[in-house]
Amino acid sequence: MTHLDLTPFYRSAIGFDRMANMVDSLFQAPDQSQPNWPPYNIEKCDENSYRITMAVAGFAQSELDITLHEQKLTITGKQADDGEDRQYLYRGIASRQFERRFQLADFIQIKGANLQDGLLHIDLEREVPDAMKPRKIEIFDSESVIDGTGKTAKLKRK
Repeated sequence: MTHLDLTPFYRSAIGFDRMANMVDSLFQAPDQSQPNWPPYNIEKCDENSYRITMAVAGFAQSELDITLHEQKLTITGKQADDGEDRQYLYRGIASRQFERRFQLADFIQIKGANLQDGLLHIDLEREVPDAMKPRKIEIFDSESVIDGTGKTAKLKRK
């Protein structure tokens, strides 16, 4: 199965098109334009925090760019040509440019990024808004009413 038809889903679900597009893209052929370089790790640090670690040896901080647009994290590395004409007998250290993209889930925020020992660390955290968190609903007895301010009051019997 290489394609999933989500047409019935689009007819009955409103506002979920972004999620449906992500599911549909999972069933597409692998993107060959996304290279395997540079290598990276995705680590779950605890329940709500994550870390992306990317091996970017040879890149200076000024040659790296991290952008977030519509929950797409893009990391770009562009090395400036130093202008020197060098003759290599063997060249094992890659100095090619790269662009790596990650699709972030809703409520994932970037907390920071740092470059240390040739590794770029990007810290992420899931911050669910209070309105989306579970909340306890109080059950009142039949003699209580909720007034216009949201407070409860006892019914007065005549």
